[in-house]
Amino acid sequence: MLRFFFVFLILQLALFTAELTPPAQQHVVIPFTEGIASFSAWLVQLFDDRVLSQGIVLRDLDSGFAVAIQAGCNGVEAMIVLLAAILAFPSPWKNKVLGILAGFVAIQAMNLARIISLFYLGQWNKTAFDWAHLYIWQALIMLDVLIVFLIWLRMLPGREPPVETRDVQPA
Repeated sequence: MLRFFFVFLILQLALFTAELTPPAQQHVVIPFTEGIASFSAWLVQLFDDRVLSQGIVLRDLDSGFAVAIQAGCNGVEAMIVLLAAILAFPSPWKNKVLGILAGFVAIQAMNLARIISLFYLGQWNKTAFDWAHLYIWQALIMLDVLIVFLIWLRMLPGREPPVETRDVQPA
């Protein structure tokens, strides 16, 4: 367990440091964030055609209200935490890859719900937007990371079933 903890911390340090470098920002993070804004706009346009994305900004054409998807709001940091946890845990590589892919989908799905809900919440009430943005969604995204990691742990091969489900032979 101590090994997992130290490897987890070292991986996070390395990944967060790499994420902050100008090449990673320019070639990975910013294009990824623009893609999230574009995909968010596409989802919203299924119901509301007066919304568009420009770079990292999602804008309502009627009200002029806009949200910019900044660092910390694009799911990259949450994914780094999950990536470090999965890579640090001793398990087969096949399971690591599957966990990372499933985790990416789960985190980005939750993040899209976050962005779209905040987009509409901000048009309705600035105070509610601030509170949801800073407290509710921050906690929910990290809870998503924890739940994905715990589900991934339970699905690893070689786990013994809980005592109450094992076949117990009478003595």
